[in-house]
Amino acid sequence: METTKAYTGFKDKNGERIKHLIVLAHPDPKSLSVAYKDEIVQLTEDTNNEVVVRDLYNLGFHPVLSMQDFGALRKGEIPDDIKLEQDYIRCADLITFIYPIWWTGMPAIMKGYIDRVFSRGFAYEITGLGELKKLLEGKKIIILNNFGMPFEEYEKNGMLEAMKKTSDVGIFEFCGMQIEAHHFFGHIDASSKEERSAHVKMLSYLYEKFLPAH
Repeated sequence: METTKAYTGFKDKNGERIKHLIVLAHPDPKSLSVAYKDEIVQLTEDTNNEVVVRDLYNLGFHPVLSMQDFGALRKGEIPDDIKLEQDYIRCADLITFIYPIWWTGMPAIMKGYIDRVFSRGFAYEITGLGELKKLLEGKKIIILNNFGMPFEEYEKNGMLEAMKKTSDVGIFEFCGMQIEAHHFFGHIDASSKEERSAHVKMLSYLYEKFLPAH
């Protein structure tokens, strides 16, 4: 597992093993989101595939897309911290995004990751004729979200579909990525230890077809 700021790449140069990138955004090391991460890392390693974790809070990832970033990117100069994250994405076969839903959206640090890392020329391009080119085709995506509201409430008022539309379609599919699964877990704050444990155990069934044993 790699969490340092020095990019070394995935080890399997022959492409036989799945290269699994996990992007995590939760400040609490005791959160269910972190428990998901730990379980998924174990599942990946148990099948002898490769896993890299980018824990945005622990890394101190800077989420603000600044004027300095704009200027550099317009000149084709990619800031080092952006290039680092792009390198991980470029090498990955499967990417899992884990973050809670706050105010019906991503935490600011995850949104900032998208703003800065999914840049034009890396994630997508617009031709002179206005045609969209999706540059991240072939990347498989799994998204895991927790929120405090009852699941049924968000399902009834259309919020689940709205959140899928803005993230799945508006971000990842826009760049050519393939959404394999997007799971929402509601009423987390009121859930029992047994219910939270069941959420974690469910992951083995979810990832079974994406992490073949080697």
